[in-house]
Amino acid sequence: MTQPAAWQDLLKSGAPNILKVSEDARGSILSDGALDNKTKTLMTMLCDALLGHDSGVATIANRARAAGASEEEIAETVGVAFLMGGLPSLVTGANAFKK
Repeated sequence: MTQPAAWQDLLKSGAPNILKVSEDARGSILSDGALDNKTKTLMTMLCDALLGHDSGVATIANRARAAGASEEEIAETVGVAFLMGGLPSLVTGANAFKK
């Protein structure tokens, strides 16, 4: 897994109970179900691209790779971000190729 984000470090010291709830929800939601973890991870990358979180896109793309996503799957997800969010999402989504 990747290193914790700064917000997680802040919650760990300032509001550990909230961090635990967040981590429990993440684990439950992203576990395999009707959709597998890889697909859900690509979906979170798509959302970060739409929200303009460039460093999040890069981090999540690497999580998707670790979950078995191919470069083609990552590229198609960036394409969907572009379709739904326009050029700003494409610019942000390009961060998926930072390794």
